[in-house]
Amino acid sequence: MSQGDARPGESRDDVTTVLAAGCVLWRHGARNGARHGGLEIALVHRPRYDDWSHPKGKLKRGEDALHCAVREVVEETGMGCTPGAELPTQRYVARGRPKEVRYWAAEAVPDEMFVPNREVDRLLWLPPAAARSRLSYDHDRTLVDALLTTLDTP
Repeated sequence: MSQGDARPGESRDDVTTVLAAGCVLWRHGARNGARHGGLEIALVHRPRYDDWSHPKGKLKRGEDALHCAVREVVEETGMGCTPGAELPTQRYVARGRPKEVRYWAAEAVPDEMFVPNREVDRLLWLPPAAARSRLSYDHDRTLVDALLTTLDTP
């Protein structure tokens, strides 16, 4: 979120909310054809928190949220992506601080390969129902449903 995205009467420095952005990364899997039958969603495992989530991260000073979301996909998965529709913004408390995460649906660039790194040690491609089950946080599960709704809209 850039300075221009701050709430009226606030500058970025006045906001105590942690601002972040990410993507619900998806691809067409091996079972194409049936409604959502071939869709796979990427989940990342963060060893620091021992959790499964969507790729996301904090905005750098002056960084646009969409740019941050795409950058985080690259940093956490090693993959490029094509962002699409914006998904619902998630607001919750993390480590005692309010956090606001803007998300986009993003199709993975084919033929990119995941390389484990210090932030993310595993990446799984799962069908929507399995992704919902594997995600560690309820607020991340709602994003799977939002993605499916978005992809159903012509």
